Amino acid sequence: MTPGPAVAAASTDAMSLVAFTAVATITLLLCIMTGPDRDSLEEFYTGFGHLGPIRNGLAIAGDYISAATVLGTGGVIALLGYDGVALALSTALSLMLLMFLLAEPLRNAGRFTMGDTLARRMPGRSVRMAACAATIAALMPIMLVQLAGAGDLLAFLLGFTNETFKTACVIALGGLMISYAAIGGMKGTAVIQIFKIVMLLGSGAVIAVLVLRRFDWDPGTLLTAAARGSGAGNAYLTSGLQFAHSPTPRLDMITSELTVVVGGAALPHVTMRMYTARHAREVRRSMTWAVSAVGLFALVISVVAFGATAMLGAPAIAQADRQGNTAYLLGARAVFGATTSTGESLLFTAVTTALFLTLLASVAGMILACANSLAHDVIAYSKRELTDRKELSIARMSALGVGAFAITLACAFQHRNLQPLVMLSICLGASAIAPALVYSLFWRRYTRAGLLWTLLGGTVACAVLMTGTNLVSGSPTSAFPGMDFNWFPFTTTGVVSIPLGFLFGWLGTVLTDRRRADTQRQQYEAVEAWILAGSPTAPDASPRR
Repeated sequence: MTPGPAVAAASTDAMSLVAFTAVATITLLLCIMTGPDRDSLEEFYTGFGHLGPIRNGLAIAGDYISAATVLGTGGVIALLGYDGVALALSTALSLMLLMFLLAEPLRNAGRFTMGDTLARRMPGRSVRMAACAATIAALMPIMLVQLAGAGDLLAFLLGFTNETFKTACVIALGGLMISYAAIGGMKGTAVIQIFKIVMLLGSGAVIAVLVLRRFDWDPGTLLTAAARGSGAGNAYLTSGLQFAHSPTPRLDMITSELTVVVGGAALPHVTMRMYTARHAREVRRSMTWAVSAVGLFALVISVVAFGATAMLGAPAIAQADRQGNTAYLLGARAVFGATTSTGESLLFTAVTTALFLTLLASVAGMILACANSLAHDVIAYSKRELTDRKELSIARMSALGVGAFAITLACAFQHRNLQPLVMLSICLGASAIAPALVYSLFWRRYTRAGLLWTLLGGTVACAVLMTGTNLVSGSPTSAFPGMDFNWFPFTTTGVVSIPLGFLFGWLGTVLTDRRRADTQRQQYEAVEAWILAGSPTAPDASPRR
């Protein structure tokens, strides 16, 4: 006898709770087992480069694919069709840009943090402090979104609606994320990222296959049904639906995709994985695996999201969440139909557990990136006599401090729409961090003043311009839907802020005193061969202090 829907739902909820508890316990034990020795600073920051190309590539992909990416991209595809697929493909293209342009120079120039990379040619406390500030400014917004959404997501999966329960989930999950970062370090979080990406892609691929089977293995039938369910007709399968209300829809679409491509892979929690490879050839092989994994993710999320729209319709998805963030889960649930067998319940539990693990691992990686920069670039650099054991303790305390601050903010603002913060993080990566890295690695004349102008100017430009986008006001899905101070006619800031980031760097450089500029150019020339080619004859200009 087939159980009724209520009994099946209760059984699935109980199974999910057991699975979540088991995964949290197992992953925490893995972090403890793979964590660094008490005084092994190199192992905490880079894992001694013990991860091979396959594992390191999967860890890079795991860091890159956050819970916000899974839920947000799935929602955009389900509600807006073609524009969402373009967004998913942009994520893979972003990693390809990192692989071909920055990965090897980053590995050659850096040691532990982005501050090490920038300070190799421009040593000094101001550079490291600016790098730390940029790291925290770029990662804190996206951390808040994922932490604040943790309570809603867990409540949705387990069938709870109590606000106190949601807040408790934010605090408990945040504490678990801090533990991953503080105990496991780079190697421990890598293990969690690998576990996560294997579960996410494995369970998602099975759901995608079931969706295709539901539509007789015909992608055309699936797309036709999705277009019909969207309510937008053929516009759903052509570009521009997301930007239909923009005064310049084509330019808005191009700048949005450009911002994702340039900014996504420049975020510090992704670039820090470059330092874990042992040499440049290994970086290339790791990035090949990472790009392949992200490309597979783009395919899987597209099929599942289209399936959700085809089976449920866009109005039902928007009713569950107006941004469509639950589309991936709704599609996975809908593919089983009205009745659910034990095997199907287990599969859906695997999907929800993978998403739960994605949430934990993503924020843990971001906490680790912020904590490493704060401990190594600011606190340790300011103390001339500091043992490795002491710095390791500072790094772990920094993880606790960064995580506690993020949890506090997430609890305070969890009932607001924080989705614009995801795009703010990406815009900061594209407008401040990417120009700083490109100039620092490739431009001989670049000076310390140019670097500081790039980071500060790009950050301020993003923050100011973001307030005028329709992500903040002027649309039903904005952060303030009842208000309209939409003075910037684009969805993202990239069309203006990316050129401004490069322009500020150029201005700061050309306005630098000639004698000082020549000195800093000579400092770069001394390490240029090492940065660009990894030449062993180049001097090491990146001391730990």
